[in-house]
Amino acid sequence: MSLSFLLQIETGVTTDTGVNEIPVWDILKDSSQTGFGLIINILLALMLGYAIFIFVERFLALRKASKEDKGFLQKIKDYILDGKIDSAKDYCSRSNSPSARMLEKGISRLGKPIENITATIENTGKLEILRLEQRLSFLATAAGAAPMIGFLGTTVGMIMVFIDLGNATSLELKVIAPGIMTAMVTTVEGLIVGIISYVGYNFLVAKIEKVVYQMENDALEFTDLLHEPGK
Repeated sequence: MSLSFLLQIETGVTTDTGVNEIPVWDILKDSSQTGFGLIINILLALMLGYAIFIFVERFLALRKASKEDKGFLQKIKDYILDGKIDSAKDYCSRSNSPSARMLEKGISRLGKPIENITATIENTGKLEILRLEQRLSFLATAAGAAPMIGFLGTTVGMIMVFIDLGNATSLELKVIAPGIMTAMVTTVEGLIVGIISYVGYNFLVAKIEKVVYQMENDALEFTDLLHEPGK
C-alpha cells in the first residue's frame, strides 16, 4: 500500500513540540462563531463572574461576622449584673457582629417579660441569618443551571452540525467545526461554572453554620443570665 497520501495531510505537527498550541481565547472565539454559541458563552461568563463576586464578598463578610471580641459575653454579663444597661448596649453597638446586634435588641427590652425578650432575640437572630445568607441562592441556582445551559449549547451545537452536513456539498472539517466547537466548549464552560458555584455554596454554608452556632450559644447564655435568681 502506498503511504504517499499521508504526506499530503496537513497535521499541524511541528518539529519542536509535536503539537500546535491553541490559545484559550482562540478556542472561545471559534465556539462563538455561531450566534447561539456567543450567547451561551456570554451568559456563562457573566454567571461565573457574579458567582466569584458573591463568593469573595460573602467570604469576607462571614470572616468578619465570625470575629468576636475576646470575653465579649462575659463583659455583657458584668455590665448587666452591675446594672450598667446603657454601657452594655453601647458595648454591643461598638461590636459589629451578628451576636452583638442580637443581644443589643435583647438588652433594650430588659424590664419586660422574659418571653418578650426571648422572642425579640429570636426574631433579631433570624434577620441576622438572612443577612448572612443573602445572594447565596444565586450560587445554588448556578450550580444546577450552569451545567444545563452548557448541555443546551451541546445539543444546539450538534443540531447545527447535522444541518451543516445536510447543506454541505462535500464533507469538510471546516463545515462542521463551528457546531462541534460550540457543543464541546459550552459543555466545559457549564461544568466549570457549576462546579465552582457548588463548591463555593457549600463552603459558605458551612461558614454560616459556624456563625449561627456561635449566635445560638450567645443567646442561650444571655437567656440563662436572665433566668438567674434576682434578675
